[in-house]
Amino acid sequence: MTSTETGSDPSANDERTVDLLVYSDDADTRRAVIESVGRRPAKGLPRVRWTESATHAGVVNKVEQGSFAVLVLDGEAAKVGGMAIARQLKDEIYNCPPVLILTGRPQDAWLATWAEADAIVAAPLDPIELQEAVAGLLRATAAP
Repeated sequence: MTSTETGSDPSANDERTVDLLVYSDDADTRRAVIESVGRRPAKGLPRVRWTESATHAGVVNKVEQGSFAVLVLDGEAAKVGGMAIARQLKDEIYNCPPVLILTGRPQDAWLATWAEADAIVAAPLDPIELQEAVAGLLRATAAP
């Protein structure tokens, strides 16, 4: 489990940032999500600071300790998939952050709905679709 800040610019220290968590047992998937969303998911939204997790226990621990604006969970992760984690967090965490689930195929959307996902992006991951999904969740949480 590592923490990385995307787009850290010393001149922007006074600018707002939001914390996002990405879970996958595959480092390449985590990197693809971080690179797709970029420094800022959309104009007018705050910069993003990422926390990565490769394990189920790491996700639960980080969510219990942190204040994340959005959780991006890999539904295809080995051992414990993101859908099971999403369902657990939605049931156990008061004011659980919005969850974006990455599915292996579009037909798995119904499973992500069962997991109470707030957004779904199916493989192959489209950077624009992923960025728009994260931006939409951030806008929804910022709305009064």
